[in-house]
Amino acid sequence: MLTITQALVDQIVAHARKDHPDEACGVIAGPAGSDRPERFIPMLNAAMSPTFYEFDSGDLLKLYREMDDRDEEPVVIYHSHTATEAYPSRTDISYANEPGAHYVLVSTADIDGAGEFQFRSFRIVEGEVTEEEVEIVEAY
Repeated sequence: MLTITQALVDQIVAHARKDHPDEACGVIAGPAGSDRPERFIPMLNAAMSPTFYEFDSGDLLKLYREMDDRDEEPVVIYHSHTATEAYPSRTDISYANEPGAHYVLVSTADIDGAGEFQFRSFRIVEGEVTEEEVEIVEAY
């Protein structure tokens, strides 16, 4: 299960809205071994695409060095889908290389009549996708 604060959810959704119609992407870092997302890090979608996201390799290297210096790890890796449901695509699955991370997807499309935002979390390990519950809290 992913436990995340309402403030972080709001930041992810705001980033997805801001970057729409392109996919938004980013990371939420937390203390190594804690499974607690704390530090919101919006990233630039280097692909600048409505159907694909890609972290800039230089930005990603800088981020991992910074997390290493701060004894952090990527707890959440998020991105948005602009025209499809919040479920990992084949490409998303092939690029998922953090088995300990929660992969959060936000859809900015109203494809199910339930409103314009779906917020879902998945574990992706060795190509296998498992949806998990999301608990939104005010504080940890």
